[in-house]
Amino acid sequence: MSKALFLDRDGIVNIDYGYVYKQEDFQFVEGIFELIMLFIQHDYHIFILTNQSGIGRGYYTLTDFNNLTTWMLKIFKEKKIHIEEVFYCPHLPRDYCDCRKPNTGMIKKCLNKHTIDLAHSWLIGDKQSDIDLAHNAHIASSIAIGDYEIKGATLHFDTLLSCKEYLEENQAIISF
Repeated sequence: MSKALFLDRDGIVNIDYGYVYKQEDFQFVEGIFELIMLFIQHDYHIFILTNQSGIGRGYYTLTDFNNLTTWMLKIFKEKKIHIEEVFYCPHLPRDYCDCRKPNTGMIKKCLNKHTIDLAHSWLIGDKQSDIDLAHNAHIASSIAIGDYEIKGATLHFDTLLSCKEYLEENQAIISF
């Protein structure tokens, strides 16, 4: 079974300006490439899990989302980072679907396609729903990013760079 790093998109992979769907509005968060490389060095497979209610709200189309995702994956590939797959939920919060975080539908889809050991996996997010997803799906470890309170995370950092530095400095005690 493979270990996985699950990443939220908006707020972790890219700066969350609200309903980002255009390439010109997409800005990678400082430190994201280096942080992912640290996990890859420890044999993690990388997945992105993202709520995209902008599709359900009609702010942008599935084609818009797919075009941006294709471009984003190309940039990762240029940085020698392989993203296994991007899972998304296009629904509105009021739709009460199984795939919208903190529900576990995206993780279930992932497990149907990939052999993942959740007991040795990590999730990084910037919202309570991300960390709640980790708990709901029994992902062993979670990291909250942001300068506000997110409850239940294994670790909490203000920035991705401070997270990466801590993990590098404490590799001997972190269960990679």
